Amino acid sequence: MRRLILLLAATVFALTGSAQAATPTDSRIAAAVAIWAERPLYVDPDFISVTDSAETLRVISGAKYPVFVAVVPSGEWFPEQGDTKLLAGRLAAANGKPGLYVVMDGTRTDGVAHQLGVSTPSWTYGDYEEALSKQLTEYLDGVKESTYSTPEPARTEPLPPDPEDSSPRKPEKFTVGTAIGHGAGGVFIGLICGALLGVIVLTVAAQARARKKGRA
Repeated sequence: MRRLILLLAATVFALTGSAQAATPTDSRIAAAVAIWAERPLYVDPDFISVTDSAETLRVISGAKYPVFVAVVPSGEWFPEQGDTKLLAGRLAAANGKPGLYVVMDGTRTDGVAHQLGVSTPSWTYGDYEEALSKQLTEYLDGVKESTYSTPEPARTEPLPPDPEDSSPRKPEKFTVGTAIGHGAGGVFIGLICGALLGVIVLTVAAQARARKKGRA
């Protein structure tokens, strides 16, 4: 029931909310930040039964960096519209502390670095039978210190659309050169087709003459 309410709320936001808002109102973010004030692990009520919280907290406490984990539903129907790193960035901005912000949904683990000079994995996958503490361990194993990564705030805005997808393709400009090029190509293809047709006609004619001589 709670997940259904979250989905309905997210759908209403998608239909009526402003697309320009940097951090839309999101009950998941508010709930996670409230819990993070006491401990670095927030588990949505729908995921409590599948989360080994004690072991997951041990993994978090043993990490080299501050880690904040939110085990929440996510996807296309929520404000982030399937962009889990965007959700993680908004969680980081709302919490306001440097660290790794990790979002887990039971099988997929994704996250971002916020004001931290490290590189993070694209994401990792587990299965429903694999403990979340193990999935988190595998993800954190992929976090690497990087001299090329400058500590920066995590992204809180959707990625811009691909220029190739957003801009219509301009029609080819007509020039004498292009006209000649297209014409030459057509002539060349025509010559090839004509030559093939001529070979076929000559072959058929030769076979016909051979049959007539045989009958004579």
